[in-house]
Amino acid sequence: MDHRSEFDRIERNAKIRKTVFKVVVYALLVFWAFMVLFPFYWMILSSVKSYSAYNSEHIPKFFTAEPTLQNYFDAFEAVSLGRYFLNTFLFTVITTSVMIFVIVLAAFAFSRLDFRGKSLVFTFFLALMMIPNELVIITNFQTITNLGLRNTFLGLILPSVTSVFYIYLLKENFEQIPEELYKAAKVDGTSDLKYLLRVMIPICRPTLITVTILKVIECWNSYVWPRLITDDEAYFLVSNGIQEIRENGFGRENIPAMMAAVVVISVPLIILFLIFHKKIMAGVSRGGTKG
Repeated sequence: MDHRSEFDRIERNAKIRKTVFKVVVYALLVFWAFMVLFPFYWMILSSVKSYSAYNSEHIPKFFTAEPTLQNYFDAFEAVSLGRYFLNTFLFTVITTSVMIFVIVLAAFAFSRLDFRGKSLVFTFFLALMMIPNELVIITNFQTITNLGLRNTFLGLILPSVTSVFYIYLLKENFEQIPEELYKAAKVDGTSDLKYLLRVMIPICRPTLITVTILKVIECWNSYVWPRLITDDEAYFLVSNGIQEIRENGFGRENIPAMMAAVVVISVPLIILFLIFHKKIMAGVSRGGTKG
């Protein structure tokens, strides 16, 4: 009987510790979620407050009794956000498409083809990841300027059509496919391009989807390079549009309209991430696992 009571006491204490641990973990998760999501809530809340209501708040309020959409109309009237959206869409689609084409061929070459100096070249590629982005931007700016491609879509797109990290990620993914399958295909007379299109790409589709989504997010959020290489409004992206609202004085005076513009620009990416976040995590974990 004593042994049974002791066992029950130990089991009860274990359950209590497990419950306390879960409560602490979930409390920390809730706190962290609040810290992450609150800026988005404040951005949306500010965007639906009227200009007069926002300025009359000596103490910020965490709700509004009279939401309005006028700020969104004011944001589109302040600058050509519609044009910026179209420019960003074209920039994102073209850049992502060309990059996928480049990295697929590069990853296939490094993972399946045998050529002299392959290991050395790939090591050199990986070493490029150690170079700070600031130095790359300076070099790209000089190159694009010397080529006379400032204020052109080509100048915007060219520096972003490849990525060492994505090549590495896709190469690791390709190498998970048994090499015997490639040798068997070669025996059957299958060309490298046909094998890539019909075997490797379908198998590695999750990683390709992940890379595509990440590149779309990267292009949509691109700010430094478009800001540096374009000063013609006809080539501005949405990130430039936000800065334009701020610099022309309108955004500094009308914070709700500024927040409305930020909401409009952020919502497409938030929706994209919410829809595909599982594929992103699955593709990254798949690409980083060998064997």
